[in-house]
Amino acid sequence: MAIQAPPEPPILLDDVPESAAPGRVIPKWFIVTAIAAPTTLILLTMSGMLGPLGQGAASMWRIPYLLVANTPTGGDMGAHVLLPKVLLEDLLPSGRILGWSMDWYAGFPAMYFYFPLPALTTAILDLVLPFGVAFKLVTVGGLVALPTCTYFFVKFQGFTRYVAAIAGVAGSLFVFMESYSIFGGNIKSTLAGEFAFSWSFALSILFVGMAVRNYRRATVFDPWAGIVLGLTAMSHVITTIVVVFATIPMLAGPLAALIGDRSRVKDAARGALGLVTSYMVGFGLSAFWSLALGYNVLTGMTTDMGWAPVTNIIGDADPGSPLPGEFVPVLAVGIIGMLWTLFRRDGVGIFAWLTVGPLITYFVIAETGHTILYNARLLPYWYFGIYVFAGIAVALGSVAVARRFQHRRSAVLVAGGIAIVLMVGSAAVSMHDLPGWVKWNYEGYEGKELWGEYEALLETVDELPDGRIMWEINNEMNKYGTPMALMLFPFWSEGHPSMEGVFFESSLTTPFHFLNGAEVSVSPSNAVRGLRYHHLDRPIDARDPEPFGFDRGVPHLGMYNVKYYVSYTEEAQEAAIAYGLPIIAESPPWTIFQLPETNLIDVAEYEPVVWAGEGDFVDAALEWYDDIDNLDQWLVEDGPPEWRRVTSVDERLEDPRPYDITGTATVTSFDDLEVGFTTNAVGIPHMVKVSYFPNWKSDGADGVYRVAPSLMMVIPTQSDVELQFTHTWVENLGTAITIFTIVGLIGYAVVQRRKKKAVV
Repeated sequence: MAIQAPPEPPILLDDVPESAAPGRVIPKWFIVTAIAAPTTLILLTMSGMLGPLGQGAASMWRIPYLLVANTPTGGDMGAHVLLPKVLLEDLLPSGRILGWSMDWYAGFPAMYFYFPLPALTTAILDLVLPFGVAFKLVTVGGLVALPTCTYFFVKFQGFTRYVAAIAGVAGSLFVFMESYSIFGGNIKSTLAGEFAFSWSFALSILFVGMAVRNYRRATVFDPWAGIVLGLTAMSHVITTIVVVFATIPMLAGPLAALIGDRSRVKDAARGALGLVTSYMVGFGLSAFWSLALGYNVLTGMTTDMGWAPVTNIIGDADPGSPLPGEFVPVLAVGIIGMLWTLFRRDGVGIFAWLTVGPLITYFVIAETGHTILYNARLLPYWYFGIYVFAGIAVALGSVAVARRFQHRRSAVLVAGGIAIVLMVGSAAVSMHDLPGWVKWNYEGYEGKELWGEYEALLETVDELPDGRIMWEINNEMNKYGTPMALMLFPFWSEGHPSMEGVFFESSLTTPFHFLNGAEVSVSPSNAVRGLRYHHLDRPIDARDPEPFGFDRGVPHLGMYNVKYYVSYTEEAQEAAIAYGLPIIAESPPWTIFQLPETNLIDVAEYEPVVWAGEGDFVDAALEWYDDIDNLDQWLVEDGPPEWRRVTSVDERLEDPRPYDITGTATVTSFDDLEVGFTTNAVGIPHMVKVSYFPNWKSDGADGVYRVAPSLMMVIPTQSDVELQFTHTWVENLGTAITIFTIVGLIGYAVVQRRKKKAVV
């Protein structure tokens, strides 16, 4: 899809100097006012000040919750507050951005699989602002930046400032769509926790515009385009994939020019080279994070949640569709805008591809049943593109109407002003859910009616000895701010990690945690699709003749050295009591139970067996985990050559090899980056009940090996053993690339500055 230089825009070419085209230049105040209109509406809405219109003045203006120093909540956002705190208190003081945290999932790689730019920005703002205010400002940053990014996106396509301003207003108003809440890009998704996506979405739009402009100008190197792409990548990976997918056809420009207009081959080649250099700079800036991300994804260090693709085509059925009811009128105008630009032969090929390509991919993923990439995440580009094309249609239409008047400049300004007022006013009037969502999130946990109950539980837990906590999963806890409220045990109380966290894909423990959750919860989420869940009070799997619950849940929790169980419902409380778990504290409606004492380090009773069968080790580990009676016969991904290799999980039981001694291990150190222990069983495998990740290295032992379900195993070679979370060649290489890129950009800037001074 080669890009051709567009023809000169019509009469209102606002880049023409006033002296050359008196009365025809669009004033800058109009552009600034136009972009300020949706920006102000977004900011007022997200601040919590603007309530639903049409319900009286008393409901319109509210306290600016955005500036209240509390702890924001709502959906995933209510748990996302932990990551910046981990970065501030643990990683950055250790000189790290990528590291490890014991706060969730028996340990998880912090910042490896989530996006560093928003968290780093929160950390910087926290230097001068209360943490809650800093976090909230970061969550709205992408939305507030979108109108400006959209304006430049359209202008860089070759349209006049006037058209870009009107289209910028229209495109940014897609954030007020209320028909979906988890795809990303709009206000609802941002409040649900997808604020990193909204950051990256705005940046990605800007990058595409810059890439198109640079191609047309045959620019070989534009550092700013690369910087914007790097920031896009550090905010979200899906948006980065989309914009690379959208711009990569420009690389075929030289070939297209060779076939068509050979006079443009050189410029096309320079433009394609400029795009490549932008890719290189973007990757280089983000390499400290993105290289480790890519490597660990490719080597299977994440959990496949088995996301079910969305198959809806039209309508408002949950979770959404490409053609929701509120979108249909915009689509009609947007199609007019798209056809109009094509008829005018504007250079919108990449823009149209950015709009339609994600929609096509949405249907392809749904048809193939792909589960790793959630296909609905692509739809925001489809919505946004149509909104922008609709804005272009309005702008071109207003120009056509203005030509019929004697004072064309005044007429076009009036027409544009009316269009902006109508678009922004319609978005404001059409809001229904958004003000309530904003209030719910930004009044914080502390502003909830039941904050007292929640706070009492936190204070009760804080008085308990350190230990991991498993809590009953139940959506009714949304009344405390989010169903994920108890994920924040480690946020409020140091030394009390929650087994559940929000970054599901980040930990290999995730599927096993949700199996545990089903066994000790009345209404579990069963978030990972395709697993063989056993419910607390009834079998989920029809093959299971008897109900399961704490008979399975307690041994499973012991595998993760969980110390406490917190029930929420009466049914779960009664089941825990019936099983025999002792109550150690009560904070109604919660009851805290003591789980049977287990060790952080277990010494093997039998020689482990190595999985050598077909299929992924995770599948074998899940089958092993389901065999509740034989958890003492370990299954490992790799091990010494003398250990037996098995091709089926049951085969490990055929010839068990017990060890002659029963050893014990005593923990000597335990924090985010280090686990130490002493043992009297040198040479015998030891299971360390911390989630496996390849960055853990041992001193005084062979290993670290991955052992079912998702933990680490070492073979001590001396009595004192220490495991440390280290940076590997991947992190070191990525950091080196980023440093090299930054130094290169600084050097380039210095050289360019000296050249300009020399010219002067």
